[in-house]
Amino acid sequence: MPVDGRIARGNATRSLVLRRAVDDASVHGLAGLSIGGLAAELELSKSGLFALFGSKEDLQLATIETAQGIFRAHVGTPAQAVAAGLPRLRALCENWLTYSEKRIFPGGCFFFNVSAEFDARPGRVRDAIAAVGRAFLAELRESAAEAVAAGHLDADPELLAFELHALGRAANADAVLHGGAEPYRLARRAFAARLDQGQSTCGDR
Repeated sequence: MPVDGRIARGNATRSLVLRRAVDDASVHGLAGLSIGGLAAELELSKSGLFALFGSKEDLQLATIETAQGIFRAHVGTPAQAVAAGLPRLRALCENWLTYSEKRIFPGGCFFFNVSAEFDARPGRVRDAIAAVGRAFLAELRESAAEAVAAGHLDADPELLAFELHALGRAANADAVLHGGAEPYRLARRAFAARLDQGQSTCGDR
């Protein structure tokens, strides 16, 4: 059944707007997003964008969802093609650093930036951001647990996931603030040292 031309054009416009929105929000924050501002940037009808998004909050929530899809495409999905356990955990860590280092979003990690912006602001936007953060931390924890179950590591999966998550966030923050690749180099060394330590402990048992 052929797709209605208006629906196809609306979907294309929505994708265009959200791609610009995630880039803008990674630098200037979600609070700075506006339907009027995006319409002006992209030379689109303001009324047409209101019809697509309805409100600023709806635009912010759609932007978070789009950013999550981009994040998963660069970090989580490729890691699922790697063997479960320690290899997948290493892949998640490396993919995460690469995603930040390559500036998939111009402001660095989208979710690091908007988390700092909304962490003390209750509401649907904060809840959506927090849900993404919890999901990725759970993915790290699950991979760590699989590595322990397979005998690859001797570690507390919850603590290990927390440590790896903290290292990745620190690398992104330092690189965005100070520039250069040194934070990523140090984070890669720290990831490797922490995971190698878990392997050594496992081997000593």
